Amino acid sequence: MGFLDALLGRSKPVKPDLDQLFGLPSAAITLQAAIGFTPTGAGSVCFASIEGGAFAQVQQEVRALLDADSERAGVPVEFSRDDYGYSWLLSRRAPDSLPALVSDLHAVNTALQDSGFGPQLLCSLVSFRDAELRPMALVYLYKRGTFYPFAPLPGQKRDNPLELQVKAVVKDDLRIEQDLSRWFPLWGAPGL
Repeated sequence: MGFLDALLGRSKPVKPDLDQLFGLPSAAITLQAAIGFTPTGAGSVCFASIEGGAFAQVQQEVRALLDADSERAGVPVEFSRDDYGYSWLLSRRAPDSLPALVSDLHAVNTALQDSGFGPQLLCSLVSFRDAELRPMALVYLYKRGTFYPFAPLPGQKRDNPLELQVKAVVKDDLRIEQDLSRWFPLWGAPGL
């Protein structure tokens, strides 16, 4: 960062640290003990839409990588596009296999990043539910290197008190995004 950048208040963007994803299993234990939310076994990676042969090759590589796991049953990863034009990769595991799910998400992010698609990566999320079946996700913002909770309600509303409660509960386990304006809603995210 140069002198003018400091003078004008500009800062370097945070470099993505995909290893932050490995903090999710300990955060899940904290969430369950504190407020009763447990993993559902679903996790997603969201990225700006990519077309062309290079991305098709990465899709095949990701599918082959995740399909090589002999403990996985069913489809290794599902590809979809949402109403906003973003692409999603959804991975499913048994609810008690969060470390394996996190490894899947890390592998997908790394494969996209290493193939030159890092700038298109937006976020990753892991879904949770409580005894009342309320959905909640912990979302990793790729470009910020931080997490935030997202708790959707019917009618495209958010459970803001729950989100703030989750923030307080997991603040020692995960690097939490402090700028609340960056806690973007992920309506209709696969796996949520």
